[in-house]
Amino acid sequence: MHRKIARKEMVKRVILITIGAIIMGVGLEIFLVPNNVIDGGIVGISIILSHLTGMKLGLYIFVLNIPFFFIGYKQIGKTFAFSTLYGIIILSVTTIFLHPVPAFTQDILLASLFGGIVLGIGIGMVIRYGGSLDGTEILAILSSRKLPLSVGEIIMIANLFILSSAGFVFSWDRAMYSLLAYYVAFKMIDITIKGLDESKSVWIISENYEKIGDALLHRLGRGVTYLKGEGAFSGDDKKVIFCVITRLEEAKLKDIVTEHDPSAFLAIADIAEVRGGRFKKADIH
Repeated sequence: MHRKIARKEMVKRVILITIGAIIMGVGLEIFLVPNNVIDGGIVGISIILSHLTGMKLGLYIFVLNIPFFFIGYKQIGKTFAFSTLYGIIILSVTTIFLHPVPAFTQDILLASLFGGIVLGIGIGMVIRYGGSLDGTEILAILSSRKLPLSVGEIIMIANLFILSSAGFVFSWDRAMYSLLAYYVAFKMIDITIKGLDESKSVWIISENYEKIGDALLHRLGRGVTYLKGEGAFSGDDKKVIFCVITRLEEAKLKDIVTEHDPSAFLAIADIAEVRGGRFKKADIH
């Protein structure tokens, strides 16, 4: 059964997707487009076509993304498809309204850097709340089923081709600046989706698991979970400590583990999102 999204959550998504699409439009029309710097994906193709034909950028963004709306509707889901369509409409309208506004800066390096930052924040917000502003990702997901390439590899190859096209349409220095802007945007998308307070999962195997777990609880303020494990080689029963920390607590956790067992097995991995449980940090007395 498909569960309907609560009205409060739906309103929140609509507002934040609207803000994200507007922010992306600002990044395009106030920083990148006036300085002949392009983005990757369908937006990049739209910028090139708009420059060559003189037609409005927003029109190309909307028309070229329409096929991916129908693909997304069938392959990924109705909520995602309509969130994407709504975001693209807002983005297209925003670029049309902002097109007459002069560029914030004529310095090509500043435009590329700050344009990439603004662009990444806008795209990241839309993705975080269930939509997309470019059909390249949808196409990559479908193509990966038939090609011996991952989704990320397909997107990278497609965007390298699109960004390289800027060298023929504008100039090769603009192509290099476009690559710089795309890289900055890519990093900002990651930060926006994950948040600055990035969480990490920690797995610890030690004979002194009780001392380590107690120290993490009282000195770091983090709850721990003891899991039962078995060594594949030795067949011995093991206790595995599992906990979730922030990146700022990583150094202190390592010190605690080393203090109680320098030879302990320690594995730390990034986590995209944490919900529920008792992740909230306890006070340290």
